[in-house]
This record gives sequence, C-alpha cells and structure tokens, in this order.
Amino acid sequence: ERFYEISRIPRPSKKEKKILDYLRTFAGDHKLEIKEDKAGNLVMKVPASKGKENMPVVVLQGHVDMVCEKNKGTQHDFDNDPIKLIRDGDWIRADGTTLGADNGIGVAAAMAVALDKESIHGPIEILCTVDEETGMTGVNALKPGFITGKILLNMDSEEDGAFYVGCSGGVDTEGIFDIQWKDIKKEQVPYEISIGGLKGGHSGLDIQNGRANAIKLLGLLLNDMKEIKYRVAEINGGSKRNAIPREAETVVLIDPELEKKVKKIINAFIEKTLLEYKVNDGGLKIEFVKSTKKINQVFRNKFLKRIIDVILAVPHGIVAMSPDIPELVETSSNLATLSTQKDRLIFGTSQRSSIESAKINISESVAAVFNLGGASEVVKSDGYPGWQPNMNSELLMVSKKTFEQMFNKQPLIKAIHAGLECGILGSKYPGLDMISFGPTIKNAHSPDEKVNITDVGKFYDLLKGILAEVAGG
Repeated sequence: ERFYEISRIPRPSKKEKKILDYLRTFAGDHKLEIKEDKAGNLVMKVPASKGKENMPVVVLQGHVDMVCEKNKGTQHDFDNDPIKLIRDGDWIRADGTTLGADNGIGVAAAMAVALDKESIHGPIEILCTVDEETGMTGVNALKPGFITGKILLNMDSEEDGAFYVGCSGGVDTEGIFDIQWKDIKKEQVPYEISIGGLKGGHSGLDIQNGRANAIKLLGLLLNDMKEIKYRVAEINGGSKRNAIPREAETVVLIDPELEKKVKKIINAFIEKTLLEYKVNDGGLKIEFVKSTKKINQVFRNKFLKRIIDVILAVPHGIVAMSPDIPELVETSSNLATLSTQKDRLIFGTSQRSSIESAKINISESVAAVFNLGGASEVVKSDGYPGWQPNMNSELLMVSKKTFEQMFNKQPLIKAIHAGLECGILGSKYPGLDMISFGPTIKNAHSPDEKVNITDVGKFYDLLKGILAEVAGG
C-alpha cells in the first residue's frame, strides 16, 4: 500500500519536491518528528516500542528518487504522471516505464514499520536521501549529527536471501568534442537510423550479462557504411549515466539512389549482430526512414571518422573480475550517453570498481581515448567511495542469526558491483555498522523492471525480525 502511494507521486532525480511534500505530510499526520537539510534529505524519528526506549537507535535508509526510463512510443510524463502498476503473476511491473521499486520498496518498508503496531523495535531514524541515481549528491551533502544512530539498515539491494556488506565506488568521465561543421550538398537526402529493442539495464548489476550497447552498435553500423558516401548531422544515444544504453539514433544524408544499398548493409548488420547477441540480448531492431528534419550542416568527414573511432575504442563492459569473491565484477566501464548539443558532441561514461586505484586507472583510460580522439575537454566527477566489507560486523552476525531462525537456511553474504550509499555514509559517519538487503528486483533502471511480491513479504518480515533482535539487546 505504501509503495502504491509512492508510485502515484512523480520523483525523478533532482525533482523530488513532490515526494518530499508527501513524506512531510506523512510525518505530520502520524506525529513523527522530522528534520531536513538544505540538500533535501530528511529524517523521520519513530519512537521506540514500549519498554525499548533505551535500546540502540537504528537508521533505516533509502533514497526517494528513481531512474526515469520508458519504452519508445510509451506516453508518460515523469514530471507529472503517476507510475502505472501492473500485477503480472507474482510480480509487480510498470506499464512501459521503469517501476521505481529501486528504491521505492525500501522507503515504503520503512514507512510501514513506522505504523506497524506489531513491530517491536528501539528508536528508529528513517533517513530518506535525494538524488541517489544521478550522482549521490544527497548523501554527499549530509552533515555530522544529521543522524545519531550507529546501526544502519540500507534497503537498496535487489536479491532475496542475501546480505550485502560491500559495494564498488564510482566516477563519471565525460568527453566533450567541438563539432566541425560543413554545409550540406543539396542533392543528398536526410534519413534517420534508430537502434532499439535492446535490454539495457543497470550499468553495475547487469554489466556482466553481456548485453548490447546501442551506442557501440551505432558506431559499428556507421563503420560498416564507410563504403557509402554518407554524411552525419547528429548522433544521440542513451539517457542515463548509470544505465546501459538501449537506444541510439543518427541522422545521415545520402544520395537517394543509395537507399537500397544502405538497407542491404543494415540488414546484414542486423543478421550478424543478432547472431552475436542471440543468447544475451536478442531483441535488436533498426529503423531506417526518411527524416523530416531540416538539415543545413553536417559533420566534416575527418571529424566524423574521429568520433566513430572513439565510439569503437572507448572501454565498455567488464575490465576485471574480483580475485577474492567468486563471480563479482571488480572493475567495469559503461559508455552511457552520446548527445549532440548545438556545436558540441558529448560522451557520458561511468566507471566502477571496488578497488580505488583501479577505478582511477580505468577512468584515465577512458580519458585517454577522448584525448586521442581530439576532445576539447575531458571532465571527471568527484566520484564516490566504495564500501569495504567488515565480516566481523555485529549487525551482520545479528542479521544472519535472525535470517537463519526465520527461514531455516543460511543467507548469502555478498558484495555488489554498484554504488550503494553505504560507502559515503561510512565516510560521513565513522564507526557506522551497516548491511544492505532487499527483495528480488529484476532489470532495475529499465522499463522491464519488476519486483517479486512474495519476496517483498519475506523482506519486510526480515526487517522486523532484525529490528526486534536489536531491540532485544
């Protein structure tokens, strides 16, 4: 019920005003003390169950923003429209858009605990952070003393039966190219080439799945077309720095008599690409249609050649696997976005690693490709730190014990190749004892996102069980 309410409220990253208004109203209606900071983060204080007032304060933490992605052709305004939920067997998904279970389910669980008369717990601080998905600026802005608890349950993981105790750090590396223009030949006709139908997904959690990158495919296709005398007016692809791009498009100008030859090249490209990705990402679709755009200028040939080379050369995918944790990606890079903005062409990439030096090194490699390609500027974000596992954590021991008692089996203890806010929280509040857990969520950051109903029930019961165990001393 709480997740349904949250889903009715638009909450794109950096536009969280409506969801924060809702949380303020929730706190007021239920007489919960609330405080906020200038960044928009807020804390709701939930009184302890009777007799548990002197037990340790537990922080329940989640982020209120969501990744806003939709399928081509889906009519949805993320700034104003509610997410349309669909029940599909034992799953909840959305109608052609991202669902927002990442991290709406975590926030909803904390709100539910606050009102659950049967829940036994000590004092609780519900920490709701903003703008996690586009740079973690909310958690980065937290100040000392904003939370007082020394025990923190992050509810932003996506695998039933697993406790996460470590995560990768990340950095964004952007390449900016000044476009070199040339006037068009009047006899050439503009066409739009659009690549779509791909799975995309989370650039950390899904990077090991071998899914196709729409920007990479567009670069390969343009390279295959080099025997054709074509010109390019714009190239765009992807939309989020932390998502594998599912779509990419370009406007090309060709002589009309070459249309059939271009179609033949595209069909051959589709055939060989489907063969390459038939197991991991078999939904490739390419459209080739006449464009109605008015084109006055195109990229100079030498500039276009450099850009295609950059697309082909920039690292994307797994760079290294962890030697310590089986099947864990240690270092990766994601070619996330490419956009034509007036006189600039901008590449957006993100790098992740659980090893700080490796994160810096792969970012330098990406920057080197941009520099070799003639970028006018390379910009790196401040990044965020990883979260080093503490296998001697008291909270982990308590949580494992609770899990074993409830489900009669051992939980998985894992690290994740994604940026949880725990890394930053640990640097902000030294000595914080943390774990991260959640229900099964599939295909986060894409319109295929879905959450398992049964696992949400198990997750919520586990949350209450851990709170009760901590409150029991």
